[in-house]
Amino acid sequence: MTTFVESRPYADPEAAARKLMEIAYSVEPVQDGRIHIEKVNWPFLHDLHGSPAEYRAGIDRAIENGWFWMHESGTYVRLTQTGTDLFA
Repeated sequence: MTTFVESRPYADPEAAARKLMEIAYSVEPVQDGRIHIEKVNWPFLHDLHGSPAEYRAGIDRAIENGWFWMHESGTYVRLTQTGTDLFA
């Protein structure tokens, strides 16, 4: 019996982080450069069918890479200069 497993494009945290950066960069920030987290997580989880684990790993990687800064409440992120430079 052969089992087929669908490949997950965001299983790699680096790929997930880059996709989350693309999403965040496309969002118009509100007050003080804030990007409400639902503007990032909804497209990733719903539209792109990323898993919650892939989302979390991507967010963590983006923060580790210095691309995102996340408020301690988890309600919004800001792109850092390093993150913005990815799109220059």
